[in-house]
Amino acid sequence: MIGRSSNDIPLQRDGTSRMLPWLIGPTVYLAALAIAGMLALHGMLQNWDRGLAGTMTVELPAGTAEPVVTSVVTLLRTTPGIASAQAMDRAAEAKLLEPWLGNSVAVQELSLPRLIDLHVVAGARPDLPALKTKLVAAAPGAVLDDHQQWLDRLYTLALTVEATGLAIVLMVSAASVLTVVFTTRAGLAVHRDVIELLHGLGARDGYIARQFQREALRLGFAGGLGGLVLAAATVWGLGHVARATSVLGEQAKLLPDLHLVLWQWGTLAALPVIAALAAMITARLTVMRALARLP
Repeated sequence: MIGRSSNDIPLQRDGTSRMLPWLIGPTVYLAALAIAGMLALHGMLQNWDRGLAGTMTVELPAGTAEPVVTSVVTLLRTTPGIASAQAMDRAAEAKLLEPWLGNSVAVQELSLPRLIDLHVVAGARPDLPALKTKLVAAAPGAVLDDHQQWLDRLYTLALTVEATGLAIVLMVSAASVLTVVFTTRAGLAVHRDVIELLHGLGARDGYIARQFQREALRLGFAGGLGGLVLAAATVWGLGHVARATSVLGEQAKLLPDLHLVLWQWGTLAALPVIAALAAMITARLTVMRALARLP
């Protein structure tokens, strides 16, 4: 009996073991959603950083005369550390406002500030306080918008969100481990007579533990796979809802697009395997510790 490859302990008929996939599935689901959110947020921050790094914008009050605009552009171009400065024309400003106002509004009829697009030399650190003073002197009411400050605030927010997501992953992971410990101990209690019989016949602790760990591996993977499928459906659904909230085509969205690339989906796909291995190791350690107390 001990030499057979099948389980000598009827774990598959144990009701407590059959509950394991239903307990691990939700934890993998929550962990997958938390990780997907962190990956998507990190990707969006990288895109914003690539698009805004090394750029600044000067905003001049509406109605600023063209000679003043020209003098400000000249001032910016001669400032150390500034690679280029270009005043945006009305067509470019209309393009910026099109996602919100549409193309049926005559931008020329609106009282809009004049915008000047700046690009900083790579690695340079312009004296921004001095530059702001010169700008106000050349054009009263001028405002220098440093995009890096905005990016720094976004990074702070992202770190907070990622820390929250990591805390969620750790908590659900701990819940999964405790779940496996509970079900394994329950299985040991249910099959105590069979285990004591095997132990008395000379079965080693490792042999008995392998039967529990194989069952935990199978059930843990089944539950993790189910949780991953539900998480993938949720991520797809959230992305579909984000696309459905698009206004004026794809130029503006009321909700952020939860978009994952291939390697990020691969990271999520590893969760059922990780959950199964964690369940297997936890079951083995639990059984070995319990068997060590037997006479």
